[in-house]
Amino acid sequence: MLAKRIIPCLDIKDGRTVKGVNFVNLRDAGDPVELGAKYSLAGADELVFLDITATHERRKTLADLARDIARHLNIPFTIGGGIKALEDVHVLLDAGADKVAVNSAAVRRPELIDELAYAFGNQFVVLAVDAKLVDGDWYVHLNGGRIKTEQKLYDWVGEAQERGAGEILFTSMDHDGTKAGFANDALARMSEQLSIPIIASGGAGNKEHFAEVFTKGKADAGLAASIFHFGEVEISDLKDYLAGEGVPVRPISR
Repeated sequence: MLAKRIIPCLDIKDGRTVKGVNFVNLRDAGDPVELGAKYSLAGADELVFLDITATHERRKTLADLARDIARHLNIPFTIGGGIKALEDVHVLLDAGADKVAVNSAAVRRPELIDELAYAFGNQFVVLAVDAKLVDGDWYVHLNGGRIKTEQKLYDWVGEAQERGAGEILFTSMDHDGTKAGFANDALARMSEQLSIPIIASGGAGNKEHFAEVFTKGKADAGLAASIFHFGEVEISDLKDYLAGEGVPVRPISR
């Protein structure tokens, strides 16, 4: 079995890392570059940086931020927010990003996934999906969760895989920031449906939740924000715990 990845996520608004609950009530969590460097040293496997208002405010992720991040990290990182075209990705990859995440623009124009996969390769394309359970079905939401679509989660991730997405970053809006655990049922269903890796996001509150997301949820990676940002769980402690539970993780250089 491949090692499970631990991925801190840094949601960025106005150049600062922020975190809220259910996508609202944001509070400041620090400088994204400083936090990223800290997590790199602490044993994180990857990092995800998401400019959470880039699409809503109709501006693009700053390439300057990607360059600054790349100068301070020695682990892979994904950056997303406001990516709408090939030229947006060119800029970010040239600035040092290892992968890019697309969300709203891909839902509005699914051909974007095909274009990115053809131009850069599947391994560079992460489809970020924000979804919420509505009347018994998971529906995809856009613009940082502000707009509900009629696109159903499982149909969308299946189409995205066929179009060339190399990875799915699934965030349950219902679980986001609640620290009550991941959406393991939905994750397990996607894992059985798809052949590409799935990153679980939304709901991490303790070490046990990560063990559950890798066993019950069958996720390939667990992503969290506030528990890392505010020192509630240390990455080294988490990896030691998971290894003790029989979950394969990459060792930390000590």
